[in-house]
Amino acid sequence: MSNTEQMSNTEQMSDTEQSSNTEQTSNTEQTTATDATRYWNRVLAPYSLADNRKALFQVLGTVGLFVPLWYLMYRSLEVSYWLTLLLAIPQAFLFIRLFIFQHDCGHGSFFRSTTANNRLGAVLGLLSLMPYQYWRRTHAIHHATSGDLDHRELGDIVTLTVDEYRALTRWGRLCYRLYRNMFVLLVLGPIYQFLIKYRFPFDIPRRWKREWASVMWTNVGLALVLLVGWQTIGLKALFLVQMPINIIGGALGIWLFYVQHQFEDTYWREHPEWEIHRAGIEGSSFYDLPSILHWGTGNIGFHHIHHLASRIPNYNLKKTFRSIPELSHVTRLTISSSLKCARQHLWDPRAQRLISFRQLRALAG
Repeated sequence: MSNTEQMSNTEQMSDTEQSSNTEQTSNTEQTTATDATRYWNRVLAPYSLADNRKALFQVLGTVGLFVPLWYLMYRSLEVSYWLTLLLAIPQAFLFIRLFIFQHDCGHGSFFRSTTANNRLGAVLGLLSLMPYQYWRRTHAIHHATSGDLDHRELGDIVTLTVDEYRALTRWGRLCYRLYRNMFVLLVLGPIYQFLIKYRFPFDIPRRWKREWASVMWTNVGLALVLLVGWQTIGLKALFLVQMPINIIGGALGIWLFYVQHQFEDTYWREHPEWEIHRAGIEGSSFYDLPSILHWGTGNIGFHHIHHLASRIPNYNLKKTFRSIPELSHVTRLTISSSLKCARQHLWDPRAQRLISFRQLRALAG
């Protein structure tokens, strides 16, 4: 046999062995992912049971605080608008808490009844200005694709990789830098999102009939609210009271969503390597807030648990965290440490971490 033939046979054997090893590795990874999914499904199942009494108690208790505080804000207009704005801060947390109830309804986890979840979710959508069925579907996409570099679609904060950012034009880079600016995200973002985007969500397909119907009926409902407000307290008073609640609550809500996924050692992978349980446990943070803020934000700080099992209602998240020790071994953020997240803008696949624009310049240097 010639040397050429020997080399050819060796290369063929090497290719065959490499292909076999690749298939074995792929099968092993799939088995590991399947085992992890089964494990978490089994461990978290007992906490995924809705409790109608707890849900109803939460709704009545929160509404029982929200309504009188709203009236107090309205009467404070006669004293000082600064007092109205001061009262808007605790009211904004009640606003977030009510939105978390809508959020749980969207996951079918708040009440045992699907009908009860959908009806409450639609009503709360008038307060949050978020069409319930539209938000529900886009949020489901977020859960199904979080951390997947090949499926960055609806329901996420736009995150580019280092190479994608470098490939942009100068104008494209400027637009991305403006988008990731905290003033734009937390101040201009809520105004655009709630007043414009949710009223006319032209980024969704026309075939989403139920979602478009939700948008239409929410807009009709809001028009009726405006009509009633005009005929009772007047539109000026209505806007002076409600708009600070929505803007402050929206800013707080976007910040919560931001730090839940936009931290340094978060999880992003290309689709072939992406695993949903790793995206949940590694790509979602535990925002360790004071107890009163956990209450005001509907325990959404236990976000890694929520992504592992979205059917766990907010009133079971803390209990789940305390009962399963493994859930403590995740990225923990406090209010002070979370501020660093505001400076992380780009995913570096080589370092497997989020970096800032300043760190990108250092890499280039």
